[in-house]
Amino acid sequence: MQWSTEFTIPESQSPISHQSKILSLGSCFAQTIGQKMIDAKFDCLVNPFGTVFHPMILGDLLHHAMFQDMLDDQGILERDGVYFYLGAHSDLFASSRDELIQKYQTKLAAIKDYLEKGTHLILTLGTSWIYKTKEFGRVANCHKLPQKLFEKKLVPLEEMVSHLSHVFENISSVYPGLKIIMTVSPVRHIKDGIPENQLSKSLLRVLCYELEKRLSNITYFPAYEILIDELRDYRFYKEDLIHPTEAAENYIWRKWSDAYFSRESKAKIVEINKINQDLAHRPLNPTSEGHRKFLQNLLQKLERLNEEFDFSREITQIQNQLNA
Repeated sequence: MQWSTEFTIPESQSPISHQSKILSLGSCFAQTIGQKMIDAKFDCLVNPFGTVFHPMILGDLLHHAMFQDMLDDQGILERDGVYFYLGAHSDLFASSRDELIQKYQTKLAAIKDYLEKGTHLILTLGTSWIYKTKEFGRVANCHKLPQKLFEKKLVPLEEMVSHLSHVFENISSVYPGLKIIMTVSPVRHIKDGIPENQLSKSLLRVLCYELEKRLSNITYFPAYEILIDELRDYRFYKEDLIHPTEAAENYIWRKWSDAYFSRESKAKIVEINKINQDLAHRPLNPTSEGHRKFLQNLLQKLERLNEEFDFSREITQIQNQLNA
């Protein structure tokens, strides 16, 4: 008996290799895929402003990065001696206004660097619902401020298409070699309500379709559909019934790898994964001669791979264990 409905994902015409430079922005799925690529030794910058859920906020950040816009002072807020910014996640914080502004500009510069030198931009969209204030406009994060300060709105499809089309056309004209991969996050936003979440995700999926039709450098990866259709079971969700389990994330990662990674990089990933498993090994007796030989063999593998990938941190870790 067949227990799931699988579907074919075409291989990318612009595959990702270990020579690629990748920028991954958006919701939790952007973080998950980006971190897995970092673990596999890809050159990937992941969510420098923390998780961002709405497509128009992502468009704003990309626009600000391209033109290196200054931080809007009206979006700065202070709580218990810590400063935050309404245009970014709470991962961006500082002990003073000046430090916050400096951090913001540094992160914008990092995004611009990956746009200028990058090969792939991954954008994961989380929700069509957005929060606004009268003074600042649309916000990336409410930072636990009172709900009464914000207006919640479901952004119409036409407005999102218009905004992102303008941003992507600018990106394509300045960085014509950059490939854009769009996904809809499989994470459920059920605090909005079940019907409201489904409406939100539907708008995001149509948004990706409309943008893919308009611009030749955009493709879509069906992360949302994989979880909803292929893995149609609550056992693939964590206890909160919102986030995918590790097994689900790994399944989607395999689908992603098959669709987007070059043949050479797939082979390298197998080798790197084995190294990562060895690094995670916890011996019964760390002082035994057998474990020492295991570490010496592992060090030789790391030194060989370090000629192609940066394993300097791991090499130091193993050397310290051998010298202990």
